[in-house]
Amino acid sequence: MQDTAAAAPSAILDYVTSCTLPTPWAQFTLHAFVEHGTGKEHLAMTLGDLAGAPPLARIHSECLTGDVMFSQRCDCGAQLEGALKRIADEGRGILLYLRQEGRGIGLVNKIRAYRLQEAGADTVEANLQLGFHADARNYELVLPMLQRFGVEAVRLMTNNPRKIAALEKLGIRVAERVPLLVNRNAFNNGYLDTKQAKLGHMMTPLAEPALDGEL
Repeated sequence: MQDTAAAAPSAILDYVTSCTLPTPWAQFTLHAFVEHGTGKEHLAMTLGDLAGAPPLARIHSECLTGDVMFSQRCDCGAQLEGALKRIADEGRGILLYLRQEGRGIGLVNKIRAYRLQEAGADTVEANLQLGFHADARNYELVLPMLQRFGVEAVRLMTNNPRKIAALEKLGIRVAERVPLLVNRNAFNNGYLDTKQAKLGHMMTPLAEPALDGEL
């Protein structure tokens, strides 16, 4: 099991314990944290030695319908699997699993939002109609969780510029953005298009560097 040196106590959450977690791609170490204000349990999955060069990282918000129930209405489950596969392929990295379902509005309200979407609203409009922000997630927990492992900079797997800005505001350097474009399908086209049009998500692959002599 990976050695996790003791870190200073956090004002917003406590580290509790760790165990090994075998997956189809690698044997990770699973770490449990409890948030003071809400009692929510958040997780980190680590692989390899995180010291040195910025590790591959994913900040993943809980999506029960996508992560567990294989919903095709979003790309969340595919992003979770894709991130773990990439970390396993690289042999080192960290995934933080934050319990902020439905962009922070909770599971039942997410299902209410789904009903509004079925009546014609897009994902942003549905959240606003329910009285919530378009994206109510908060990433302040990321800092003490990464500090637990001595991680100060990451190569972040994300398409979301707000997530990059949130980490950098916390003092976590994003050394590289790694796109995570997966599972576009007939059921989530509108969802992904809304992410791009209204939330600024970067939904196109990075351009390949030009070879010498190419324009």
